[in-house]
Parts: sequence; structure tokens; C-alpha cells
Amino acid sequence: MAISSVTEVIGASSKGWQDASEKALERANQTLRNIVGFEVVSEKAKVENGKIREYRVQLKITFILEDKKK
Repeated sequence: MAISSVTEVIGASSKGWQDASEKALERANQTLRNIVGFEVVSEKAKVENGKIREYRVQLKITFILEDKKK
């Protein structure tokens, strides 16, 4: 029986929300194993002088917990 867990991360990019999501997932893959999906919780942007300077996404990343080795 598989048990999953969810963790939240925030990604940022100067290119767009998709790039911010990809960067967040890439970074999560360095720490978490068995990632099976994610949900975009929110999209925000930092604005300076009337222009978007940074896109930010908050993700809930779902991953399967490993069985403890006996």
C-alpha cells in the first residue's frame, strides 16, 4: 500500500509562471524522491516601475513515501 505526502515550495523566475514551476520542481527533485505530481496553489508577481520583475508560484508537491527497509 502506497502512502503519499505533500510539501509546499515556492519557485521564482524572471521569465514566467511555467518557468517558476519548472525551477521549483527541479529543486524539489534534488531533495525528494518519488514525486508523482504537483498543484499550483497560487501565482503572484513582483512589480517594479509598472513592469513584472519576478513571477512566483506556490506549489504543493505530492510524493510517495518509501517503505522502511527491514
